[in-house]
Amino acid sequence: MAKKIFALLLLLSLLSPISSAQRRARISPRNAENILTEQDLYLDVQFLSDTLCQGRRTGTPGSQFAAMWIAGQFDAAGLKTFGNSRFQSFRTPAGPTGHNVLGFLPGTAVQGKRYIVIGAHFDHQGILGGALYPGADSNASGVVAMIQLARMLSYMTEIDRPFAKSVIFVAFDGKSSNMSGSTNLVGRLLEGSLRDPVTGAPITAKDVDLMVNIDQIGCDLAPLSHVWKEYIIMLSDEKSQRRVPLTSVDLEYRIGLDIGFTYYDSKDFTRLFFRKVCDQKAFLDAGIESVLFTSGITMNNNKTQDTVDTINTSLLRKRIILIYYWLRRYL
Repeated sequence: MAKKIFALLLLLSLLSPISSAQRRARISPRNAENILTEQDLYLDVQFLSDTLCQGRRTGTPGSQFAAMWIAGQFDAAGLKTFGNSRFQSFRTPAGPTGHNVLGFLPGTAVQGKRYIVIGAHFDHQGILGGALYPGADSNASGVVAMIQLARMLSYMTEIDRPFAKSVIFVAFDGKSSNMSGSTNLVGRLLEGSLRDPVTGAPITAKDVDLMVNIDQIGCDLAPLSHVWKEYIIMLSDEKSQRRVPLTSVDLEYRIGLDIGFTYYDSKDFTRLFFRKVCDQKAFLDAGIESVLFTSGITMNNNKTQDTVDTINTSLLRKRIILIYYWLRRYL
């Protein structure tokens, strides 16, 4: 009889609801990996590089269509808006109106709030001479990576706990027009006109700890060596303390990427891409520490063959996972 009672109690314990303590014990940063699939990456890059988006040239209907889609992705990730809109409009030097798309993931800090900006430009060449320039790698891949990071970080705040720092996600328009989108956002930070959606307080350049720019991150066509084709490049200030953690994260989570901290060992090209021609430039000029993640320039850049079929979705997924774990160290 005692054995039967013990067996019954054991069965009931197995069928009983899992306690909150037991559920929490199963939660880890790895949970976010489960929502990141290669199929989603392919379909999202395919959409942004499709004929519907017309190459995403600033001021065109295709660009506006892409911006609306990005806004919908931010909505689905549960990000807050700045004011009542996802969009912040600006005039480009060439004349057309550009539209940055913004989302906000609030942190828990009440006093001395700090922010991290994660950005990627979504505009491209458009249609030239009747030919579509899809811009799958440049820079649909970077936009999709940013959106997936928003989903992953937001998901972890829902199942575990919010991060201390707040995150501003922004899809920049106007990269091809003198980086006018990123310049406009930095201008808002400098003048204090960008306000925290939760507190209403101005967000200034001094409140931003780090800007992370993702520009062209989907291909394996320009590896750092002939030995290993799975790689990523992170450009930062030469004295930056952000480099060692990236390497340690890669080792800790066994991601297995070849990591470069220069642009193919060229001082001139490293300086060019980090200081002059990518969207982190405006942030650097404002004294905001910045990093750039990229997979390098390829022969498909700004050409009609920059299509979704050139994207290595397995490698793109690994790169996003690496950035995700690296970001968590600063949130």
